Amino acid sequence: MTQHAEKEIVESTLLCDKKGNLNPAAIGFARKPIINSNLKGHFMRKKKWNYWCVFGDEIMFSATISHLDYAAVCFVYFLDYETQRYFEKTITIPLGNKVKMPTNVLETVNFIHDDMKIQLLYAQNETQMTVTIPDFDGDLLHADLTIKHPVDDDSLNVVIPWNRQTFQFTGKHHSLPTNGYVKIGEKRYNFQEEECYAVLDYGRGVWPREATWNWAMASQKCRGHRIGLNLGGQWTDGTGMTENAIFLDGKMTKIHEDVIFEYNAKDFMQPWHIKSKFTDDVQLTFTPFFERIATTNAKVIKSEVHQMVGYFNGRVRLDSGCYLPIQQLIGTAEEHLAKW
Repeated sequence: MTQHAEKEIVESTLLCDKKGNLNPAAIGFARKPIINSNLKGHFMRKKKWNYWCVFGDEIMFSATISHLDYAAVCFVYFLDYETQRYFEKTITIPLGNKVKMPTNVLETVNFIHDDMKIQLLYAQNETQMTVTIPDFDGDLLHADLTIKHPVDDDSLNVVIPWNRQTFQFTGKHHSLPTNGYVKIGEKRYNFQEEECYAVLDYGRGVWPREATWNWAMASQKCRGHRIGLNLGGQWTDGTGMTENAIFLDGKMTKIHEDVIFEYNAKDFMQPWHIKSKFTDDVQLTFTPFFERIATTNAKVIKSEVHQMVGYFNGRVRLDSGCYLPIQQLIGTAEEHLAKW
């Protein structure tokens, strides 16, 4: 048994109808960011985020601007692979009225606050990311990164339909060549596009009150090829859609099957096994070397993330029928429980 192939969307489509419910024509996946997330209504249920993660030679650097309808939550974190120095800073703005989240994936978005400035300026197939934090673990943090969006690259753009009132559009853009630097205090980390790649996770949707998801991803140069890996579980199960794909030099193989994440929720540092549900198209082992734990426990919102940083090994079948070997591909795998 295998799952049916998902519908591919090839023309610009609105995510919602005039009432703010899911537009049935938007259910499917696209290789380009052609779905416009025109969310409206659904008082306090809309969730919007632009999450960026950049894999450098020495560090992983991440910046996120998100809006959960009743608050804007923005956070920045970094991990030094070798020393395992890690720090995360989060700013929450109740109601977040000044934070405007765009309806297109590739569009400028800013967060300006005394304690944290994140600017994601998109123009001419590049995102200029600048982040300034006066007090980041006692140091001044300043990041200035130029992220390229190669014109011919595919991206993964998927609409997950739970029902007409609850649904999610996710845009996952992988292996985006990145130049620039991140400076923390006196320490400067340089990024060169031949070896350093960014991942964008763009999310817009109307979510149920409680949700659990797994997400695994990697973007790295391997044996001379740009490889991007995107696998999701739990939240998409049973919807007929998946966010599963592999990218090889910018070309996407869409994986139509659900994937199963096997891991020890009592000890996330043990190896994870990720495999396709019916076939052997996806066979991966993920071995963590670091655990990022992010918890929020406010009255309205409860969230617990275990995001592991580690290495993928195994193989994934491409559209050609050949297997792509995955060897020591650095990336992340997470479990996220949200009550929001």
